[in-house]
Amino acid sequence: MTTEPFIRPYRPSDRSALGDICVRTAHAGAAASPLYPDPELLPTIFAYPYVELEPDFAFVLDDGAGGAVGYVLGVPDTAAFAGRFRTAWLPGVSDRYPAPTGPATTPAEEMTGLLHTPERMVRDELTGYPAHLHIDLLPAWQGRGHGRALIGTLLEALRRHGVPAVHLCMAQANTPARAFYDRLGFLPLAVDDPGPVWYLGRPTTAP
Repeated sequence: MTTEPFIRPYRPSDRSALGDICVRTAHAGAAASPLYPDPELLPTIFAYPYVELEPDFAFVLDDGAGGAVGYVLGVPDTAAFAGRFRTAWLPGVSDRYPAPTGPATTPAEEMTGLLHTPERMVRDELTGYPAHLHIDLLPAWQGRGHGRALIGTLLEALRRHGVPAVHLCMAQANTPARAFYDRLGFLPLAVDDPGPVWYLGRPTTAP
């Protein structure tokens, strides 16, 4: 039985779909699989720890037949999440992805370095925006209002939790995503030495 697409809470059975969505959208909105031979690396950093450590703030776009075709993942307290990432998540994945022993020479090594430095998520300039989020939609489901609905669902959950504002970090190369966030009221946040990314933030009041 199929229905219209709808947003629902994440279920453990969605895990493999989340991993696939993450990889297929991670390279400035395009597929990242050519850069990362291990398809589990990016989800291990940017998807799985969120649904394991903060499942109450994980929502998926269901295609109407039970399949996840997009998601929004959030945490209400970035500093607390970074600490739990270090103590509760990293030990379980370090055997598969050991900490780098030297400068990164490949994209995969660079990402493994991010995996082992969760403290990078905590920046003094973002104190007023304690929550953060990741959102990804498969290309066929973009441009149809689903992204706005996913963001709205997460903002409502954060608001109910008493969180005043949220931020995100995005690649500057992903210009379509920047236009999307601009439309939803996200504004640039000043961060020292951000590298090739933008930090954007907004209150959790309804978009």
